[in-house]
Amino acid sequence: MTEDRLTPLQIQAFARHLRLEEKSEATMEKYLRDIRAFARWLDGREISKGLSAAWKAHLVERGYAPASINAKLSALNSLLEFLGLGGCRVKFLRVQRRLFRDAGRELTKAEYQHLLDTAHRLGQERLGLLVEAMGATGIRVSEVRYLTVEAARQGKAEISLKGKIRTILLPGKLCRKLLQYAQKQKTASGAIFRTKSGKELGRRQIWAEMKRLCGHAGVDPRKVFPHNLRHLFAMVFYRTSRDIVKLADLLGHRQAGGPAGPQQHRDHPHLPGDLWRRTPADAGPAGTDLLITEFAFRHK
Repeated sequence: MTEDRLTPLQIQAFARHLRLEEKSEATMEKYLRDIRAFARWLDGREISKGLSAAWKAHLVERGYAPASINAKLSALNSLLEFLGLGGCRVKFLRVQRRLFRDAGRELTKAEYQHLLDTAHRLGQERLGLLVEAMGATGIRVSEVRYLTVEAARQGKAEISLKGKIRTILLPGKLCRKLLQYAQKQKTASGAIFRTKSGKELGRRQIWAEMKRLCGHAGVDPRKVFPHNLRHLFAMVFYRTSRDIVKLADLLGHRQAGGPAGPQQHRDHPHLPGDLWRRTPADAGPAGTDLLITEFAFRHK
């Protein structure tokens, strides 16, 4: 393709390309949203190196966080390669990797429990169970669809995402709650968390419901987003086990048979950075079931 003007047909072709590349639905949605924003900003002008750089500057002027800008540039560069316009690619912003997370944004176990209690008090059973499931397993919001009736019966979920397959163990108490909820909703098979119309919950809806829950629970909304539940799981798991390698396996950040370390998380350091500065040399043997059960906080 050599057309230098971005058209709806090209965006549709790019969407098909992403699907053939086996990108996840969440990634496709994000890329296409960013590309359409670029197309609106471009306003019919021919794509050029100068305009690509100008869009990058535009994003900076708008006050987007550096990580958000780089995510948008990743989508743009992918599109440019697809269109045969690799010479118009732009460099990412250089962001110093933080070794320590902002303690003010860490969700505590007490706040986590308060969210659960508030959800149940408000009669939001689905949301409360979803928050509990994400906190007790460390799954990504894009992996919620793998929490199925079949997985709850087996006590484990097989997750296939980003070209990797891994197994998530589900605590027995959580499995019982998931199956009870599924039975109440008359869900005999497949994804447990669904909308009233029967569709699987999307990340936008999950995010929005969690933000609304913050107001009722009196928890800082900056702390409550799906990925922070993953961080909470990581912190509790590590403090219990001191096993950074096992944690990397559970979170899906380590290549099969490969080492775990900060070099694997340069672009997406999902594991709390301060964990990499600690050594698990003093860690004793600990079973995953024990650790996850410990993380369940003995929910009633």
